[in-house]
Amino acid sequence: MKVRSIIMRVFIALMAIGLVAEASVPVEVMVPIEDVYSPKGFDSNDNSQVVIAGYLPNLCHKRPKSIVKMMDRKVDIKIVSLKYDASNPYCPEMIVPFVEAIDLGVLDKGVYDIVVNGKSIYENRAQLSVAEASSDAVDDHVYAAVEYIDRNPGSRDVVLKGYNPSDCFVLDEIEILDNEKNVYSILPKMKQISDHCPMKMVPFEYEVRVPSKLQSDKVLLHVRSIEGRSVNSIFNNAGSM
Repeated sequence: MKVRSIIMRVFIALMAIGLVAEASVPVEVMVPIEDVYSPKGFDSNDNSQVVIAGYLPNLCHKRPKSIVKMMDRKVDIKIVSLKYDASNPYCPEMIVPFVEAIDLGVLDKGVYDIVVNGKSIYENRAQLSVAEASSDAVDDHVYAAVEYIDRNPGSRDVVLKGYNPSDCFVLDEIEILDNEKNVYSILPKMKQISDHCPMKMVPFEYEVRVPSKLQSDKVLLHVRSIEGRSVNSIFNNAGSM
């Protein structure tokens, strides 16, 4: 009897170790996607981007990452994360939303079909239009070095904040484009006022009023920034005045 008891205890211990090991080894899974945003304003010399909004169902999922494959005019994107088993003690129930800008690189002029998490229950689609570049420069304009968007709940006024790398550039204009669906592209264009450009961090705040043209309840504010970057934020379009 003692031998059987010892064997049973060893067996139970091994089972427990196996369950703990299983809970501690993550697997890669697709994550839920709520929307795919295709900003307007890219041309064939820009680093084109699409922006994806989704969420992690709980803290068993770690930070999402993207896998991009280009096939002619089709862009296949998978948004995945490492997921631990629900029995892991460090997996509290908490939905974690995310907004990810996906770099597609320099694309030829044309319309591209975007498929995110295709052939899954989270599949989402969009189209991205890329215009012909008007010059050989990487960017036709120098954009402000926007770092974040400051918003006031219930207001359509937002403030673009950041630091420009020199005082020889000042704001020329802020152009706002839309994709006629769910994205406002905000382009804070700078102009050079001096040939002497010392390296001097200059803080700025540029106030922008978000248009009310688009009818979607939520829209993306896609703010172009320096060196092909962007700052992106979901804006509550329905509840702002």
